[in-house]
Amino acid sequence: MSLQLETARLTLRPWTDSDIDAHRELVAERGDGMPSIEHNRRMIEDERAASARTGVALLAVVRRDVGDFIGYCGLTVGRASVDEPEIAYELFRHVHGQGYATEAASAVLDAAIATGRKRLWSTVRPWNVPSFRVLDKLGFERDHVSTDDRGELVWLTRSLP
Repeated sequence: MSLQLETARLTLRPWTDSDIDAHRELVAERGDGMPSIEHNRRMIEDERAASARTGVALLAVVRRDVGDFIGYCGLTVGRASVDEPEIAYELFRHVHGQGYATEAASAVLDAAIATGRKRLWSTVRPWNVPSFRVLDKLGFERDHVSTDDRGELVWLTRSLP
């Protein structure tokens, strides 16, 4: 998978140390508190190591015109596999509703197709209606529902050409 993607409005790129503070704020928006700088640094280092091992990556999403970090998007093994990874994204609430998630995820989808993969997965909590809309636009379909320690998890899939 390409580790640098460009769209009309966004750059998706590997994580840098300069992303640590903004990513901490993004994680804090989930409502579970602000992770420590060291914890967040380890998360980013773990992501870099996973990318080197698997060839897929979650990439920092930056607006091209402003240059600000607004979230992440990419492929991850997550609950899936290297051959059929998950597409994942998370953006700051203040940029929701502007099409950035769809734009970033479309670029990642194209990058996944270029690798020759045959299928992608995504997992979404039932309350996350905006994520379902993004995935619907990208052609994902519901596959099944499972349960984990945080409740229901909806699995969606998309066959690739």
